[in-house]
Amino acid sequence: MLSKKHAVCGVLALLMTSSAAVADTWRYAFEEAMDEVQGKFAQKFKEEVEANSDHSVQLFPFGTLGESDSILEQTQSGILQFVDQSPGFTGSLIPEAQVFFVPYLLPQDEEVLATFFKESKAINEMFPPLYAEQGLELLTMFPEGEVMMTTTEPVTGPADLDEVKFRVMTNPLLVESYQAFGATPTPLPWGEVYGALQTGIIQGQENPAFFIESTKMYEVTDHITRTGHNNFTTAVMANKDFYDGLSDADKTVVDNAIDAAFDYIIEYQKGLTEEALDKIKEAKPSITITSLSEEERQPFMDTAASVEEEFLEIGGDQAQAILDQLKADLEAVQSN
Repeated sequence: MLSKKHAVCGVLALLMTSSAAVADTWRYAFEEAMDEVQGKFAQKFKEEVEANSDHSVQLFPFGTLGESDSILEQTQSGILQFVDQSPGFTGSLIPEAQVFFVPYLLPQDEEVLATFFKESKAINEMFPPLYAEQGLELLTMFPEGEVMMTTTEPVTGPADLDEVKFRVMTNPLLVESYQAFGATPTPLPWGEVYGALQTGIIQGQENPAFFIESTKMYEVTDHITRTGHNNFTTAVMANKDFYDGLSDADKTVVDNAIDAAFDYIIEYQKGLTEEALDKIKEAKPSITITSLSEEERQPFMDTAASVEEEFLEIGGDQAQAILDQLKADLEAVQSN
């Protein structure tokens, strides 16, 4: 039987050798399964492109072509035309993108959050040139849901995370954030997380509720804690040379499909968090799901300033300008 690595290499070889024969097929990889948020977004994008052009879109869900770093590299090299990936994994290439891991920066209200992503000058004007430097065309960013902690022991404050090995993406600012929360951040590829929780190598991880439910992370945890510290952000990108080489008509097709998929995925997520939590409780009645009070959240909120300072140290040349613009964008949205 072929190993997973050999299977992935085989798929890549097929993509590379068959590219001329499928010139009108655009390839799009993402970090989740077809029935998860990124998969739903990708399917809507595919539907819109195929309804409004002669092009077809081939979708590659998580694991098909490797882990997150692999699909990003494949997009930069032109093997893939599109990729959906969290800024958490692009932080080493685009350090300014780590701003999305400053805790308590983003609003919790879903409608305000959606408007912010759609209208933010930082996202729509300041980030695209930074992505372009890495051979990527930033098409959009969108929120995927409130991030929650899953742990083997209850969490009511930072003291409860002391000595807890907490899985994080390989992102310096996320590491800093969980250190500030009192945990021991442990970067791991996503494919290793379930087993690491099951065997006790780690004791915690964070994700939106729909992802905790769909990946069955609740099976290897006992407590889900809503601290309100963040909302999972993801970015859809195209290979820059590919996008620049499109005709004006095809660029319009892509841009319109992205806009339609953005509106669709915001609507799709309404009620998704509570629905996922209900499914988790039904599947595992013994699990504890806790929403911390404002008083209980305050010690976590108090760490935000130190993480923000770290972002300004490691977040690249435009860290201050982007942070300032994001805050101005948020203020503008929240004041309406």
